[in-house]
Amino acid sequence: MRGHRYVFLLIISLTVLNALAHGAAAAEPTKRHFFFSYKVRLGDVPAGALRLWIPVAPNNGEQTVRLAKVSSPVPLTPEKEDEYGNSLLFGSVKAPAKEVEIELLYDVTRRETQGDLTGSGTTGSVPREELARFLMPDRLVPLNERIRKLAAEVTAGRATPLAKARAIYDYTVDNLSYDKSGTGWGRGDIDYVCDLKRGNCTDFHSLFIGLCRASGIPARFIIGFPLPEGTREGRIGGYHCWAEFYLEGKGWVPADASEASKDKTRKEYYFGNLCENRVEFTRGRDILLKPPQQEDRLNYFIYPYAELDGKPYDKMEWSFSFREI
Repeated sequence: MRGHRYVFLLIISLTVLNALAHGAAAAEPTKRHFFFSYKVRLGDVPAGALRLWIPVAPNNGEQTVRLAKVSSPVPLTPEKEDEYGNSLLFGSVKAPAKEVEIELLYDVTRRETQGDLTGSGTTGSVPREELARFLMPDRLVPLNERIRKLAAEVTAGRATPLAKARAIYDYTVDNLSYDKSGTGWGRGDIDYVCDLKRGNCTDFHSLFIGLCRASGIPARFIIGFPLPEGTREGRIGGYHCWAEFYLEGKGWVPADASEASKDKTRKEYYFGNLCENRVEFTRGRDILLKPPQQEDRLNYFIYPYAELDGKPYDKMEWSFSFREI
């Protein structure tokens, strides 16, 4: 009997250890390793002074980025804008020119972001002066009486910044629909969102960020490109954006309200976590480039921007693709 008991206990112990091992493996952040191609084409550039700015993907805690190849007939100078620290390439095109084609090829490893909102782990604090910008309004995200009143209503009864941010996230996911019909969507105009209760990722996160800032919670805008899940290569049609809010002791916490809206089964996940199916390019809105553009600040900076004799030049084509390594 004693031998049978020993075997039984051994089986139970091995089963528990196996379960723990599988649990630990499941807890490891997932990642994707891929080449990302960013192409720009300017055709039949007329005579004049043409300047071009192209955003550059950063190397940070969420992604490891190496610019594997730059193919350009135009000399491109690395620059970094002052307000958010976004990297870019700047060039001047000798016009007239029949055609200018540029390709940036990145080698990227993107990791899943796993938030720690309930654990005891802490991060270093961000200086107050660095957070100040993310409590201020943007051109299309004003902190007016309407927004402050809505923020107070949404966060009523919530005592902590985390509880308030969660209430704002729930309100955004539950009250907006992901809908790109008609016009006006995609600008991140918080008044448009409050009026029509719909839009794309830019619109979702204008509301989330605006309500966070109106509640005294620093929040910032991040934009990049999505990678299709379950696909190893292909073209990418457009950008994707998300938000981060700041918690003392926890640092910047991600939230992707638009992805949660499209798949409500992942609503819990996208508050504090981000999947690896993306690549980040720039942060912030109302972007002043470097060297400065002559026209207004950019609403956001994900596509190339050009000016001809100081005026926006939009006769450009761009395309994006990826290939899993």
